[in-house]
Amino acid sequence: MMEATSCGGVVIYRGKILLLYKNYKNRYEGWVLPKGTVEEGEEYKETAIREVREEASVKANIIKYIGKSQYSFTTPSDTIIKDVHWYIMKSYSYFSKPQKEEYFVDSGYYKFHEAYHLLKFNNERQIVEKAYNEYMELRKSNMWGNKKYL
Repeated sequence: MMEATSCGGVVIYRGKILLLYKNYKNRYEGWVLPKGTVEEGEEYKETAIREVREEASVKANIIKYIGKSQYSFTTPSDTIIKDVHWYIMKSYSYFSKPQKEEYFVDSGYYKFHEAYHLLKFNNERQIVEKAYNEYMELRKSNMWGNKKYL
């Protein structure tokens, strides 16, 4: 059994959440959040920012750490247990462009209830729900995007 660590972002722009559509040889397909593996010498925050930029061409700032999810998958030689550390992130435009090399064929920003139902994985739905509630709290107290909060 092998363990791996990834980081990802729930990227929000004007109340909408960034999703990516992956289609890998028609075997693996569905809407997911941007995330990826931590590279050597990289901090979790740096990984989240880099993965969002690479997978969706989106420049976003981290607002807050919101927790960890875990999943496992099997390869021909091993079972991999993956910890994913998630951040709420703020984008400054609606622009996104899916990374074709990673088999992303579409991307876009969706209202919370749309994003929730589109997401392929239950653990990502839970993270989006947590992030969106946090976003609403920050908005209510006028702290969303406030530099002092970071």
